[in-house]
Amino acid sequence: MKFQGTDAYVATDDMTIAVNAAVTLERPLLVKGEPGTGKTELAKQVARGLGLRLIEWNIKSTTRAQQGLYEYDAVSRLRDSQLGEDKVHDVSNYIKKGKLWEAFEADEKVVLLIDEIDKADIEFPNDLLQELDKMEFFVYETGKTIQARQRPVVIITSNNEKELPDAFLRRCFFHYIRFPDMETMKQIVAVHHPGIKESLLTIALTQFFEIRDQQGLKKKPSTSEVLDWLKLLLAEDMSAEDLKSDGANALPKLHGALLKNEQDVHLFERLAFMARGQR
Repeated sequence: MKFQGTDAYVATDDMTIAVNAAVTLERPLLVKGEPGTGKTELAKQVARGLGLRLIEWNIKSTTRAQQGLYEYDAVSRLRDSQLGEDKVHDVSNYIKKGKLWEAFEADEKVVLLIDEIDKADIEFPNDLLQELDKMEFFVYETGKTIQARQRPVVIITSNNEKELPDAFLRRCFFHYIRFPDMETMKQIVAVHHPGIKESLLTIALTQFFEIRDQQGLKKKPSTSEVLDWLKLLLAEDMSAEDLKSDGANALPKLHGALLKNEQDVHLFERLAFMARGQR
Protein backbone atom coordinates (compact mmCIF):
# COMPACT_ATOMS: atom_id res chain seq x y z
CA MET A 1 0.00 0.00 0.00
CA LYS A 2 1.91 3.03 -1.32
CA PHE A 3 0.73 6.61 -1.77
CA GLN A 4 2.05 8.28 -4.93
CA GLY A 5 -0.22 11.31 -5.09
CA THR A 6 -3.29 11.67 -7.30
CA ASP A 7 -4.23 13.49 -10.46
CA ALA A 8 -6.03 16.07 -8.29
CA TYR A 9 -3.22 16.72 -5.80
CA VAL A 10 0.44 17.57 -6.34
CA ALA A 11 2.36 15.58 -3.72
CA THR A 12 6.06 16.39 -3.35
CA ASP A 13 8.60 13.62 -2.83
CA ASP A 14 9.07 14.41 0.86
CA MET A 15 5.29 14.36 1.35
CA THR A 16 4.81 10.91 -0.21
CA ILE A 17 7.76 9.60 1.82
CA ALA A 18 6.13 10.91 5.02
CA VAL A 19 2.74 9.37 4.22
CA ASN A 20 4.20 5.98 3.35
CA ALA A 21 6.49 6.02 6.40
CA ALA A 22 3.52 6.65 8.71
CA VAL A 23 1.57 3.83 7.03
CA THR A 24 4.52 1.44 7.38
CA LEU A 25 5.16 2.36 11.02
CA GLU A 26 1.42 2.30 11.78
CA ARG A 27 1.75 5.64 13.53
CA PRO A 28 -0.37 8.78 13.17
CA LEU A 29 0.93 11.24 10.59
CA LEU A 30 1.06 14.72 12.11
CA VAL A 31 0.90 17.35 9.36
CA LYS A 32 1.69 20.99 10.02
CA GLY A 33 1.92 23.99 7.71
CA GLU A 34 0.49 27.41 6.98
CA PRO A 35 -3.33 27.59 6.76
CA GLY A 36 -4.36 26.96 3.17
CA THR A 37 -1.42 24.78 2.18
CA GLY A 38 -3.52 21.65 1.70
CA LYS A 39 -3.18 19.74 4.97
CA THR A 40 -6.82 18.65 5.09
CA GLU A 41 -6.83 17.99 1.36
CA LEU A 42 -3.80 15.73 1.79
CA ALA A 43 -5.84 13.37 3.99
CA LYS A 44 -8.65 13.32 1.43
CA GLN A 45 -6.22 12.52 -1.38
CA VAL A 46 -4.41 9.86 0.65
CA ALA A 47 -7.78 8.14 1.09
CA ARG A 48 -8.46 8.49 -2.63
CA GLY A 49 -4.96 7.38 -3.64
CA LEU A 50 -5.06 4.29 -1.41
CA GLY A 51 -8.67 3.51 -2.27
CA LEU A 52 -9.84 3.82 1.35
CA ARG A 53 -12.90 5.39 2.97
CA LEU A 54 -12.28 8.70 4.75
CA ILE A 55 -13.69 9.43 8.21
CA GLU A 56 -13.34 13.09 9.25
CA TRP A 57 -13.26 14.38 12.81
CA ASN A 58 -13.24 18.17 12.68
CA ILE A 59 -11.95 19.59 15.96
CA LYS A 60 -13.35 22.76 17.56
CA SER A 61 -12.33 24.69 20.67
CA THR A 62 -15.10 22.93 22.63
CA THR A 63 -14.32 19.40 21.39
CA ARG A 64 -13.42 16.82 24.05
CA ALA A 65 -11.44 13.66 23.40
CA GLN A 66 -14.27 11.56 24.83
CA GLN A 67 -16.52 12.69 21.96
CA GLY A 68 -14.24 10.87 19.55
CA LEU A 69 -14.87 7.63 21.44
CA TYR A 70 -18.52 7.85 22.45
CA GLU A 71 -21.06 9.90 24.40
CA TYR A 72 -23.57 8.53 26.87
CA ASP A 73 -26.94 10.32 26.90
CA ALA A 74 -28.02 9.85 30.50
CA VAL A 75 -30.65 12.58 30.26
CA SER A 76 -32.55 10.82 27.47
CA ARG A 77 -32.39 7.53 29.34
CA LEU A 78 -33.81 9.14 32.48
CA ARG A 79 -36.62 10.74 30.48
CA ASP A 80 -37.47 7.45 28.76
CA SER A 81 -37.50 5.62 32.10
CA GLN A 82 -40.03 8.13 33.40
CA LEU A 83 -42.16 7.50 30.29
CA GLY A 84 -41.89 3.72 30.67
CA GLU A 85 -40.06 3.11 27.38
CA ASP A 86 -38.88 -0.48 26.84
CA LYS A 87 -35.57 0.54 25.24
CA VAL A 88 -34.42 2.03 28.55
CA HIS A 89 -33.28 -1.46 29.65
CA ASP A 90 -30.56 -1.57 26.95
CA VAL A 91 -27.94 1.08 27.74
CA SER A 92 -26.47 0.81 24.25
CA ASN A 93 -29.53 2.66 22.95
CA TYR A 94 -28.16 5.78 24.63
CA ILE A 95 -24.58 5.61 23.45
CA LYS A 96 -23.60 7.74 20.48
CA LYS A 97 -20.55 6.41 18.67
CA GLY A 98 -17.71 8.82 17.96
CA LYS A 99 -15.41 9.01 14.94
CA LEU A 100 -12.74 6.78 16.52
CA TRP A 101 -15.36 4.13 17.28
CA GLU A 102 -16.58 4.39 13.68
CA ALA A 103 -13.02 3.92 12.39
CA PHE A 104 -12.30 1.06 14.80
CA GLU A 105 -15.42 -0.96 13.93
CA ALA A 106 -15.01 -0.61 10.16
CA ASP A 107 -14.51 -3.99 8.49
CA GLU A 108 -12.11 -2.45 5.99
CA LYS A 109 -9.07 -0.24 6.50
CA VAL A 110 -10.00 3.47 6.57
CA VAL A 111 -8.28 6.85 6.75
CA LEU A 112 -9.14 8.75 9.94
CA LEU A 113 -8.59 12.51 9.72
CA ILE A 114 -8.33 14.41 13.02
CA ASP A 115 -8.46 17.92 11.62
CA GLU A 116 -6.94 20.97 13.38
CA ILE A 117 -6.11 19.26 16.65
CA ASP A 118 -4.50 22.45 17.97
CA LYS A 119 -7.92 24.13 18.22
CA ALA A 120 -8.84 21.98 21.22
CA ASP A 121 -7.70 22.21 24.82
CA ILE A 122 -4.02 21.50 25.49
CA GLU A 123 -4.92 18.22 27.23
CA PHE A 124 -6.87 16.94 24.22
CA PRO A 125 -3.93 15.19 22.48
CA ASN A 126 -2.79 13.50 25.70
CA ASP A 127 -6.33 12.23 26.31
CA LEU A 128 -6.11 10.25 23.05
CA LEU A 129 -2.65 8.76 23.58
CA GLN A 130 -3.72 5.34 24.85
CA GLU A 131 -6.52 4.91 22.31
CA LEU A 132 -4.29 5.76 19.36
CA ASP A 133 -1.47 3.62 20.72
CA LYS A 134 -3.41 0.48 21.60
CA MET A 135 -6.17 0.98 19.04
CA GLU A 136 -8.79 0.15 21.65
CA PHE A 137 -10.88 1.74 24.39
CA PHE A 138 -13.23 0.65 27.16
CA VAL A 139 -16.95 1.53 27.28
CA TYR A 140 -17.77 1.76 30.98
CA GLU A 141 -21.54 1.79 30.52
CA THR A 142 -21.60 -1.56 28.69
CA GLY A 143 -18.43 -3.10 30.13
CA LYS A 144 -17.11 -3.82 26.62
CA THR A 145 -13.76 -3.08 25.02
CA ILE A 146 -13.86 -1.74 21.46
CA GLN A 147 -10.85 -2.86 19.43
CA ALA A 148 -9.91 -1.80 15.93
CA ARG A 149 -10.71 -4.52 13.41
CA GLN A 150 -8.30 -2.92 10.93
CA ARG A 151 -5.74 -0.36 12.10
CA PRO A 152 -6.77 2.92 10.39
CA VAL A 153 -4.38 5.31 8.68
CA VAL A 154 -4.53 8.27 11.08
CA ILE A 155 -3.72 11.75 9.75
CA ILE A 156 -3.70 14.65 12.20
CA THR A 157 -3.45 18.27 11.07
CA SER A 158 -2.31 21.31 13.03
CA ASN A 159 -2.01 25.02 12.21
CA ASN A 160 0.59 25.41 14.97
CA GLU A 161 -1.70 27.59 17.09
CA LYS A 162 -0.66 25.64 20.20
CA GLU A 163 2.36 23.56 21.14
CA LEU A 164 1.48 19.88 21.25
CA PRO A 165 2.67 17.70 24.20
CA ASP A 166 5.99 15.87 23.79
CA ALA A 167 4.42 12.53 24.70
CA PHE A 168 1.97 12.97 21.85
CA LEU A 169 4.63 14.09 19.36
CA ARG A 170 6.77 11.06 20.20
CA ARG A 171 4.02 8.76 18.94
CA CYS A 172 3.58 10.53 15.60
CA PHE A 173 5.47 10.68 12.32
CA PHE A 174 5.86 14.38 11.57
CA HIS A 175 5.67 16.24 8.26
CA TYR A 176 5.73 19.98 7.66
CA ILE A 177 4.22 21.13 4.35
CA ARG A 178 6.62 23.77 3.10
CA PHE A 179 5.10 26.55 1.09
CA PRO A 180 5.40 25.66 -2.61
CA ASP A 181 8.07 27.30 -4.73
CA MET A 182 7.25 28.82 -8.14
CA GLU A 183 7.59 25.58 -10.12
CA THR A 184 5.57 23.50 -7.65
CA MET A 185 2.91 26.20 -7.56
CA LYS A 186 2.65 26.06 -11.36
CA GLN A 187 2.03 22.32 -11.12
CA ILE A 188 -0.67 22.91 -8.50
CA VAL A 189 -2.33 25.57 -10.66
CA ALA A 190 -2.20 23.25 -13.68
CA VAL A 191 -4.32 20.72 -11.75
CA HIS A 192 -7.00 23.31 -10.90
CA HIS A 193 -6.82 25.61 -13.97
CA PRO A 194 -5.38 23.49 -16.79
CA GLY A 195 -6.23 25.97 -19.55
CA ILE A 196 -4.54 29.06 -18.09
CA LYS A 197 -2.15 30.91 -20.40
CA GLU A 198 1.51 30.72 -19.50
CA SER A 199 2.00 34.50 -19.76
CA LEU A 200 -0.88 35.23 -17.36
CA LEU A 201 0.22 32.51 -14.97
CA THR A 202 3.81 33.73 -14.83
CA ILE A 203 3.01 37.36 -14.07
CA ALA A 204 0.21 36.44 -11.65
CA LEU A 205 2.46 34.12 -9.65
CA THR A 206 5.28 36.66 -9.74
CA GLN A 207 2.96 39.24 -8.20
CA PHE A 208 1.67 36.66 -5.72
CA PHE A 209 5.15 35.78 -4.44
CA GLU A 210 6.09 39.48 -4.31
CA ILE A 211 3.07 40.05 -2.07
CA ARG A 212 4.06 37.15 0.18
CA ASP A 213 7.61 38.51 0.47
CA GLN A 214 6.46 42.03 1.35
CA GLN A 215 7.82 43.15 4.72
CA GLY A 216 5.17 44.09 7.27
CA LEU A 217 2.43 41.87 5.82
CA LYS A 218 0.14 40.67 8.61
CA LYS A 219 -1.31 37.66 6.77
CA LYS A 220 0.46 36.09 3.83
CA PRO A 221 -1.87 34.78 1.13
CA SER A 222 -1.94 30.99 0.88
CA THR A 223 -2.15 28.39 -1.87
CA SER A 224 -5.94 28.22 -1.65
CA GLU A 225 -6.16 32.00 -1.97
CA VAL A 226 -3.97 32.22 -5.08
CA LEU A 227 -6.15 29.53 -6.68
CA ASP A 228 -9.25 31.61 -5.90
CA TRP A 229 -7.53 34.72 -7.29
CA LEU A 230 -6.60 32.98 -10.53
CA LYS A 231 -10.16 31.70 -10.86
CA LEU A 232 -11.40 35.30 -10.64
CA LEU A 233 -8.81 36.51 -13.17
CA LEU A 234 -9.95 33.84 -15.60
CA ALA A 235 -13.62 34.62 -14.98
CA GLU A 236 -12.93 38.30 -15.74
CA ASP A 237 -10.96 37.26 -18.85
CA MET A 238 -7.94 39.27 -17.73
CA SER A 239 -4.67 39.12 -19.60
CA ALA A 240 -1.06 39.42 -18.52
CA GLU A 241 -1.14 43.03 -19.73
CA ASP A 242 -4.10 43.81 -17.45
CA LEU A 243 -2.06 42.72 -14.45
CA LYS A 244 0.95 44.78 -15.50
CA SER A 245 -0.93 48.03 -15.86
CA ASP A 246 -0.99 49.07 -12.19
CA GLY A 247 2.74 48.79 -11.63
CA ALA A 248 4.67 46.49 -9.31
CA ASN A 249 3.83 48.21 -6.04
CA ALA A 250 0.14 48.95 -6.51
CA LEU A 251 -2.74 46.94 -5.16
CA PRO A 252 -3.14 43.84 -7.31
CA LYS A 253 -6.28 43.37 -9.38
CA LEU A 254 -9.12 41.79 -7.39
CA HIS A 255 -6.91 42.02 -4.31
CA GLY A 256 -9.73 40.96 -1.98
CA ALA A 257 -8.93 37.35 -2.85
CA LEU A 258 -5.36 37.77 -1.56
CA LEU A 259 -5.38 40.47 1.13
CA LYS A 260 -7.70 39.60 3.99
CA ASN A 261 -7.42 42.49 6.43
CA GLU A 262 -7.40 46.28 6.27
CA GLN A 263 -3.82 46.60 7.57
CA ASP A 264 -2.42 44.74 4.56
CA VAL A 265 -4.61 46.70 2.13
CA HIS A 266 -3.38 49.98 3.67
CA LEU A 267 0.21 48.72 3.42
CA PHE A 268 -0.09 48.25 -0.33
CA GLU A 269 -1.95 51.54 -0.72
CA ARG A 270 0.97 53.32 0.98
CA LEU A 271 3.46 51.51 -1.24
CA ALA A 272 1.49 52.57 -4.33
CA PHE A 273 1.38 56.18 -3.10
CA MET A 274 5.13 56.19 -2.49
CA ALA A 275 5.80 54.66 -5.92
CA ARG A 276 3.72 57.40 -7.60
CA GLY A 277 5.60 60.08 -5.64
CA GLN A 278 8.93 58.83 -6.96
CA ARG A 279 7.93 59.15 -10.60
